[in-house]
Amino acid sequence: MASWRVLALAVALLSAPALSAETSRLEVVTQSGEHVFEVELADTNETRALGLMYRDHLDPGAGMLFDFGREDMVYMWMKNTHIPLDMIFAAKDGVVVSIHANAKPMSLATITSKQPVQAVLEVNAGVAKDIGLAVGDRLKHPMFGQ
Repeated sequence: MASWRVLALAVALLSAPALSAETSRLEVVTQSGEHVFEVELADTNETRALGLMYRDHLDPGAGMLFDFGREDMVYMWMKNTHIPLDMIFAAKDGVVVSIHANAKPMSLATITSKQPVQAVLEVNAGVAKDIGLAVGDRLKHPMFGQ
């Protein structure tokens, strides 16, 4: 009985990157200019639940864009996430409403959007500071109708 559960978990983990394989271009517009990222889309329950878990590397200029489909309070965590991340919370028009810098790997602490958002962009820790990202800056991507 337990062996089929272990097999199912192994299959899920091995196929996990395929769940979020679709990528697209995203621009972050700050006072310092436009910064381009190639992001994986997490726009289903499965891809949002998996996020960047179990990975030990995220390329520079890469990230994951979580689309929740509508504005609501969003709660994130770093369970099973090995990479320190910056989490950028954005409204339905792409405006950045809050930033959580340097989320601690493997932490079970809840990270909240602080107000309703439609999306969360996860990038390597330190990126938000490096590009001078601030509340009020904008994410440009087709999911925001741009």
